Amino acid sequence: MNPQRFINIAAHLPEMARLQPDTTAIIFPKGNIRLSFSELNALSDRIAHGLVRNGIGRGVRSVLMVPPGPDLFALTFALFKTGAIPVLIDPGLGIKNLKACLAEAEPQAFIGIPKAHVARILFGWGKSTLKTHVTVGRRLFWGGANLDSLLRHDEENISFSAAPTGRDDTAAILFTSGSTGPPKGAVYSHGNFAAQVEALRAVYDIRPGEIDLPTFPLFALFAPALGMTAVIPEMDFTRPGSVDPEKIISAITTHGVTTMFGSPALINRVGRYGAEQGIRLPTLKRVISAGAPVPAAVLERFTRMLPPDAEIFTPYGATEALPVCSIGSNEILGETRAITDAGGGVCIGRPVPGIRLEVIEISDEAIPLWKDSLRVPPGKIGEIVVQGEQVTRGYHNRPEANRLSKITDPAGGFLHRMGDLGGFDDKGRLWFCGRKSHRVETQDGPLFTIPVEGVFNTHPAVFRTALVGVGTAGSQRPVLCVELEKGISVDQEQIRKELLELARAHVHTLGIDTFLFHPAFPVDIRHNAKIFREKLAIWAKGKLS
Repeated sequence: MNPQRFINIAAHLPEMARLQPDTTAIIFPKGNIRLSFSELNALSDRIAHGLVRNGIGRGVRSVLMVPPGPDLFALTFALFKTGAIPVLIDPGLGIKNLKACLAEAEPQAFIGIPKAHVARILFGWGKSTLKTHVTVGRRLFWGGANLDSLLRHDEENISFSAAPTGRDDTAAILFTSGSTGPPKGAVYSHGNFAAQVEALRAVYDIRPGEIDLPTFPLFALFAPALGMTAVIPEMDFTRPGSVDPEKIISAITTHGVTTMFGSPALINRVGRYGAEQGIRLPTLKRVISAGAPVPAAVLERFTRMLPPDAEIFTPYGATEALPVCSIGSNEILGETRAITDAGGGVCIGRPVPGIRLEVIEISDEAIPLWKDSLRVPPGKIGEIVVQGEQVTRGYHNRPEANRLSKITDPAGGFLHRMGDLGGFDDKGRLWFCGRKSHRVETQDGPLFTIPVEGVFNTHPAVFRTALVGVGTAGSQRPVLCVELEKGISVDQEQIRKELLELARAHVHTLGIDTFLFHPAFPVDIRHNAKIFREKLAIWAKGKLS
């Protein structure tokens, strides 16, 4: 292989071990565990040797079901070093989805804690393809290797040379959250990961030596590649919306955290607590929140805890492509918020360097070949498509999904259809208007979720709303599902009247006169923020029948 084309995402770790060997790479407050870059690199080298001895080498798809901790970090980098392909699936997707994802991924190896192996056996996960098993923790009755058995003492000081993978070689398979259909396995190349690292470094000016608090496990893996110390908080990573705010704030203040990543649900919970307690977080330079639009009120509350020169950034992207755009809280609170509240959508900023972003006519059909005539003019809502080094090339074993989501570029490469709707303003900023599959097709034309919901979310008693359609596309009845703020006593009929007044004040909401109050919206397991509007549509239909 041409040396100039060699790229392995794991190469960042030994490089950081060379540049800053004694700097702490990861801190686990639970158990007071710390590993320096040199220690993490050495541990992953030893595990890599053990994996190869057990047949887990280049190209071997390997399910990894290990909770956030030292073992997860070391194993992930070890798998990348061997050239194996980690398969990462949220355990909270449910038994049915997990089985479907594993059947689709066709893994040859399964690395997990005892509970994961018990589930694997009971539910027959990967039964037809799995050949190698590794247990992280106490070894039970299923055979295979134990993580401790991989760590031979004679390899304690022997380094492992990373597999000579190329930019286009598969590095991992990451399954989507399944918020708009069955989860799909996005195929990440080493080049995709490398582009993500460089984009995050450039867009947010992240520098080696900073302290990171990643509350989403995948983002935690970027910290060592960026030369940051990762502080892994004590929390249930599958329920960020139920996090203990005191533990998050304690981790920030104790370790002098400079960068934090959190879902909108987590930012909301911690921000509310911080506002009640009058807390300040002077070490934070930046907060990054993604997974769903972050309401301006949530940004406003959290920013009160930050120093004057710090911001909350809300990058736009998806499992298949991240980051695509970015915007900071100063611009949102100072300018775009008013447009959002009036029903103009949510501003998600400008494309990051290296990303080509186009807005095209809305279509549910496949688009085989890019043509400039597909574009819509600025100001018109269309479908968002992107092209760039951090955009994944396809889904594993999903030819139909690939056909519908990719557009071949005659100039080379492809454009990815994000499945989202939006439009450019005259300043080159993109405004997000919701998922394409969530648009409501009425007799009077389409309604888009985010612009409609933005109007009603301004009501002080409303926590969030969700627009759904009941009936056949083309003649759907628009229904607004409403989740009220918790812990307040309200007259629902009075709220209904006030929401109807809001609807009459905006031209695009004039046709909405049906409001249904829901106790707690169903949301995705990954971020606790993406609303399952498909489930709400079924609920609304039942309520109205």
